Amino acid sequence: MCLAIPAKVMRINHAHAEVDIMGVRKQINTLLIDHLNVGDKVMVHAGFAINKINEEDFNFLRDTLQNMLGNSP
Repeated sequence: MCLAIPAKVMRINHAHAEVDIMGVRKQINTLLIDHLNVGDKVMVHAGFAINKINEEDFNFLRDTLQNMLGNSP
């Protein structure tokens, strides 16, 4: 089973970005995404941004994941 997690792009450095995943900062690879900008929302799997998502989807997925983990959004 695979799980991708919603993240917000905080910084970009060539083929890598720093993202915020529910308050945790991680470095990810961005080679699979074209035209990535700071503030974009992405799905992250195995250390790679695999696609961009819109704000509504980001909020829904983040809140759903937090509820699954027993945290309040």
